Amino acid sequence: MEGDEAPLQHQRSIVAPLIFSIVVLFQLASRRLELLKRNASKSEKEVQLRAEIKRLYKEASTFSQPSTFAQAAKLRRSAAAKEKELANYQESQGKEVKMSYDLYIKILFLLKVITYSLFVCWYWKAPVAVVSQQLVQPFGKLLSWSAGSHLTNNVTVGVIPWLILSTRVSKFVARILK
Repeated sequence: MEGDEAPLQHQRSIVAPLIFSIVVLFQLASRRLELLKRNASKSEKEVQLRAEIKRLYKEASTFSQPSTFAQAAKLRRSAAAKEKELANYQESQGKEVKMSYDLYIKILFLLKVITYSLFVCWYWKAPVAVVSQQLVQPFGKLLSWSAGSHLTNNVTVGVIPWLILSTRVSKFVARILK
C-alpha cells in the first residue's frame, strides 16, 4: 500500500509545476506573436517614407518669409501626398500581416483550449498540489474546488483554480519579461 502511494505523491508534486510551466509558455508565445504582429508592419519602405515626410515638413518650416510662402505650401502638399501614400501602403501591408499572424494566434488559442481541457479532464477529481492550510487561510475551500477533501492541516488544490492562478501569474510574468 505504501509503495502505491509514493508514485502518486511524486506525480502530484510534478503536476503543478508542469501545468504552470505550460501556461507560462503559452502566455509567452502569445505575447511574442502579438509583438511580432505589431513590429512586422514596419518595413523599409515605410521607414523611408516617414523620413522623407519628416524632411519635407522640416524643409517647409524653414520657409517662414511671406515671399517663400509658395515654396513652403508646395513642400507641405508634397508631404501630404507622401502621407497619403504611406497610409495606403500601411493599409495594404496591414491586411497581409494581420491575416498571417491572426492564423497563428488562432492556432495558438485552439492549442491552449485543447491543452487546458485535457488538464481539466485528467485532473478533475485529483488534486494537483497540496498546500499548507496556513498559507491559504481564507481561500482554502476555493482552491480545493473539485479536488477532493481537505487533508489534515493541508489544502488540496484543484486543477481549475490552479489553471486560473497560473494564467494570472503567467500574464504578470510575461508583462515583466516584456
